[in-house]
Amino acid sequence: MALGDGLPLAGGRLRFARVEISARGERARIVDAEQVDTDVLARLVAPRAAIAGLPSGRTAVMGILNVTPDSFSDGGRHAAPEVAIAAARAMVAAGADIIDIGAESTRPRAALVDLATERARLGAVLPGLSGLNWSIDTRKAAVMADAIDAGAALVNDVSALAHDPDALALVAARGCPVVLMHAQGEPATMQEAPRYADALLDVYDWLAARIDACVAAGIARHRIIADPGIGFGKDVSHNLALLRGLTLFHGLGVPLLLGASRKQLIARLAGNVPPDDRLPGSLALALHAAACGVQVVRVHDVAETVQALAVARAIQ
Repeated sequence: MALGDGLPLAGGRLRFARVEISARGERARIVDAEQVDTDVLARLVAPRAAIAGLPSGRTAVMGILNVTPDSFSDGGRHAAPEVAIAAARAMVAAGADIIDIGAESTRPRAALVDLATERARLGAVLPGLSGLNWSIDTRKAAVMADAIDAGAALVNDVSALAHDPDALALVAARGCPVVLMHAQGEPATMQEAPRYADALLDVYDWLAARIDACVAAGIARHRIIADPGIGFGKDVSHNLALLRGLTLFHGLGVPLLLGASRKQLIARLAGNVPPDDRLPGSLALALHAAACGVQVVRVHDVAETVQALAVARAIQ
């Protein structure tokens, strides 16, 4: 992808003139864009609809706010409601386009949090988010409903509305935009032995099928964002395959989100550093996402990411 001649990628600033065609059991081949199936080409070039107050024309920044005791990076730091609310407002002041708040850790080996506990963690925080653009990170339909009632602009579900049997109907009925993320297995066991025939194509096909299921249930396609789920039931080789093939996911015809901030992948690739020391790797991943035309990056370090993306845009 590059600026200049060619067709617009997802209606944005990046353009392309050739397309790599991948199929199971076949060697990938590169063809001129004009040779691509018209339906596929239409999905690649169509402008993505504005979702949840997020900007068009640049990669949006979603700030992470965990009100949990055990999240892998910031667990326990925002347990007090006043601290969480202040952190959310600070991220907005630093340039976050939306704040993603969650009260259940879904890190590797995390245990399921019961509904009452998740609701209790959020109860005193959500009213303090009034006036902010925020999303709810949850797998539970009842929490989604609470958050939408409190003003959430977006539901972000790491199970793609598959964990709770009531979630799909709830989101469809409320008309709320949703992030569908790919994950293989449950958080408690997902990293034990993840397996794929072809990580890139398997994740793509799973997301395509899940998008179709959501559309069939009444969720408008223009209200869906797709996330390949870096680190969720994937080893290093799987994650790298997804990152190297990230532009493939534009073929889904929906906006893309990448959440790779401070993840273990960085330590596996660049030295065994703790989560708080993974800012350089996180910025590299965010810049890679932007270079691939990803519409949203989900990050812990908002000010630094906003600055890095602004400089990259100016250079381009």
